[in-house]
Parts: sequence; structure tokens; C-alpha cells
Amino acid sequence: MNRISMADAGVGSYRPSNHYARESDYYEEQPVHRQYREDDLSDEEKERAAVKIWELDISNSNSSTPRDSTEYIRDEKAEHDLEKGDHGSGPRPPVTLRTRIQHFTWAWFTLTMSTGGIATLIAVEPHRFPGLTIIGTVIYVFNLVLFTALCVTMGLRFCMFPGSLKESLKHEREGLFFPTLWLSIATIITGTQKYVIQPLEQGDDMGKWLRITLAVVFWFYLICTSLVAIVQYSYVFAGPSFNLQKIMPSVFLPIFPIMLAGTIASVIASDLPLGTRMPILVAGLACQGLGFSVSLFMYPLLIGRLLQSGFPNREHRPALFIGVGPPSFTALAIIGMANSLPEELEINGDAFLDIPVFKTMAFASGILLWGLAMWFFMIAAIATLISVPEDFHLGWWAMVFPNTGFTIATIQIGNSIRSEGVLYFGNAMTIVVVGMWAFVFCAMVKATWTRSIMYPGRDEDVAD
Repeated sequence: MNRISMADAGVGSYRPSNHYARESDYYEEQPVHRQYREDDLSDEEKERAAVKIWELDISNSNSSTPRDSTEYIRDEKAEHDLEKGDHGSGPRPPVTLRTRIQHFTWAWFTLTMSTGGIATLIAVEPHRFPGLTIIGTVIYVFNLVLFTALCVTMGLRFCMFPGSLKESLKHEREGLFFPTLWLSIATIITGTQKYVIQPLEQGDDMGKWLRITLAVVFWFYLICTSLVAIVQYSYVFAGPSFNLQKIMPSVFLPIFPIMLAGTIASVIASDLPLGTRMPILVAGLACQGLGFSVSLFMYPLLIGRLLQSGFPNREHRPALFIGVGPPSFTALAIIGMANSLPEELEINGDAFLDIPVFKTMAFASGILLWGLAMWFFMIAAIATLISVPEDFHLGWWAMVFPNTGFTIATIQIGNSIRSEGVLYFGNAMTIVVVGMWAFVFCAMVKATWTRSIMYPGRDEDVAD
């Protein structure tokens, strides 16, 4: 059955004039090739148009016999597996560099958040070999170069196209990727701790200055990401309503940056003086609790969407790995923060908590959260494997960044129970995650070269 568009139905921005006795007479006399803008139609006109389209569908049907139900199922699955907007087909003639920069979106920061996550993962790797730290340092510096390049390119976009900054933040799809900028900053902070500050001697004057500076950066990061979590969700809640079918894992992203404040605290706190350490640990725990709690509110929406509509379009299924992030980063953060608690609290007799008990509770909670992360990882992996994506999207980086947190959480658990088996499992996970980073990076370079991304109609700046 051929679908009839609203234009074919003769419904446009024109209203029936008074000399028509019935509206149906008006529609019967209108040419079928009228140009229109659907946005110009009122709700009443749209409703009448839908009825008219349905009537034309029936009248233009080639057969009066209903199609077999299996045909509908087969066609529906075919449409589901194809990229919306025919993303993967059609010629892509060259365009100017200016045009390509116009379509450089916030989603590009998924590259730097993933690369920074790899650097942090290598820094905590067990069973180290000579040169591993050098490899991690190279990746850390490479990530700084990438981050600078992305910031410059985004700045060019906003300067060359006035008003695009506001539009990008308000866009229902691209705006949700703005938090990836802050996630990239979070990985830079943790990488700085691992590759710049930790190698310095504890009594080194430069080390003292850098540690205090990083503590100040932490508080600045916490304030900014708190605003992101509050303002962006307020805008989403006040805007057009999302039906369940439109819920995607990217709805988690605005809460991710504030949640990673706990991860940052778990990394930097152990080297800080006692007076600076405890406020950061308390704030980090509060932020981690906030981030994970809001994520728990989002999980039912995502699972409800999967139950109602099935897995997303095949090109966007890698985004399901975002669901691995909240339990993974929470597990590694609470274990890391528990290990960063100063023993002086107990020695001085001024303890307000029993540190060994607190560490045991953190470890047990980490195990529970690790199980949730594993479940979501398997769901996302199966969804991606049964319908392998073909056209690259920057959302593919979701196969890397959340899984770096999952791997670090595994290593943290292995260190806590002193299990070589768990630690070797963490090594194996690291190899897979690093291999996935290399695969996605190559796919991204190819997609950029072949104009599959940074091209009109093919990026996150268009509604999906």
C-alpha cells in the first residue's frame, strides 16, 4: 500500500473559503501537488489531514484484500533496521569546510571523554609491564591535544554562525550531548592526577601546589556540573513532552558530569591534606549519590521504552551501553572513596565512623552495583550484535567510555579481595575496551573522510 503524504492529500496552509458547502468539496477540488509547511497547520487541520490521507490510502490501494500480517511484520522490521532519514544511502557531494564546521556538534566530545577514560584505565591497570605508564602518558597528552582541537572547532562554529550556540543547547538531540564536554574535563582531571601529580614526591613543592590547584578545580567542576544537571533537566522538563518511544539512553547524560564528581574525589583525595580531603570526600559521595539516584529514576523509562517499542534503530543501539555507566562509576567511586578515608580519624580517637566497617559496606555495595552493570552490558552487547550498526554515529563512543568505568570497577573489586583471577579478568576487559577504542576511532576517521558525519542532515543537530 503506497503511503500518501499530506501534500498529496491536498492539505496545506490554505483554509476552505466560504463558497464551499462542505470541507470535503474543498479538498476534492484542490490540486494534489500543493506545497505546504506542516508547521503552518493547526491541530485541527492536521487531524483532518490524517483522516483524508487515510481515505486516499484506502482508495488508492492496489488490492482490496488485506495484506498478510507477516508482510507487515517483515516491512516493519525492515524499516526499523534502516537508518531514519535514509542516512546510509544517497550521494554525498563535497561541501565547503565552512558547511562541515556548521555541523560539528557537542557529540564530538564523546571522543575525548572516551580517550581520557582509556588513559585513566591504563593508569590503574594491574600486572603492569615496563612502558605501560609511558603508553598511558602518551594517550593522556594525545587526549589534551584532541580536547583543544575540539574546543577550537566548536568556537569556530559558534563564531561563524551566530546564534548556533543557543540553538545547539536548546536542540532536543544535540543539547543532550553538551554534558560530554564536562565528562571530557573529568577524565582530564583524573588523568592529571595519575600522570602528573602522583609521580611527584609527596614533599615536592610543585606537587603541593598542583594538589591544591586540583582541589580548587574539583570545586569549580562540582559547581558547574551541578548547574548543568539542574538547568538542563529543568529545560527538558519544561519543554515539549517526550513520549516513551522517544526515550533514549542519552537522557542519562545531563546527570553524568555531577556523578563523576564522586569518581574524581575517589582519585584525587588520597594525596590531599586531611583538612582538604574530608570535604572533598563528603561532597564526592553526595554527588555520586545524586547521580546514581537520578539514573535509577531514568532506568524505568528506558526499560519501559524497550518493552513497548523494542530495541532502538540499529545505528543507535551502541548508545545502550550508556546504561552501564551509572552503576560502574558508582561502584568504583564508593570503593575508591572508602580507600581514601584517612586513618588519622581512628588513631586520634575523633572518628565519627568506623572506617573498616565503612570500607566493608562500600565493597559490598560495589559488588551489587557491578552485577547491575554486567546485566546492562550484556543486554547492550546482545542488542548490538543481533543487528550490527553499519553507518557510523558519534554515539558509538558509548561502547568505550562507560565500559572503562566498568573495567576500573572490576579492577577495584579485584584489588579489594586480592583476587588474581578477578585482576586478570580486568586485564582481559582492558584489552577488549582498548581494542574497541581503536575500532571506533578508525570508524570515526573513515566516516569523517567519506562525509558520513560533519555533513548536512547526518549529525546530532537534526531531529532523529
